[in-house]
Amino acid sequence: MNLDELKSYIEFMDEHNLSELEIEVAGKRVKLKKDSGGQSYILPQMMQQNVPAQLAEKSETKNEREGLIEIKSPMVGTFYRASSPGAKSYVDVGQKVKSGDVVCILEAMKLMNEIKAEISGKIAEILVENGSPVEYGQTLFVVDPE
Repeated sequence: MNLDELKSYIEFMDEHNLSELEIEVAGKRVKLKKDSGGQSYILPQMMQQNVPAQLAEKSETKNEREGLIEIKSPMVGTFYRASSPGAKSYVDVGQKVKSGDVVCILEAMKLMNEIKAEISGKIAEILVENGSPVEYGQTLFVVDPE
């Protein structure tokens, strides 16, 4: 995907009054969003060529995770580490979990959905901040299986 193609997508967004557009072409994925001032900017999600430095770092981290299992979001929603603002988190880094243990809550359309671990192991990483929006398929936790 070249700069001219990206510019044409931005023009398309302006013409149709869109605030967000996600495109995947030939395995390359780009998400375009407008900030509150109406300016367009690009958030690369996955690119095969010309990977920016921060994305290269993410792929290195992924290589370090080989053998680890990811717990991914089954829906779009808001991520919460605990059942209420003052409550203890369901899990922390280094904590052992069993299959079926609740690891977080995702709020979607005012419904609280418990997300459970599908495997037993130790929480190696928590990749989402409390109260952050998450997308379908986004990795929430990395688990070192037992």
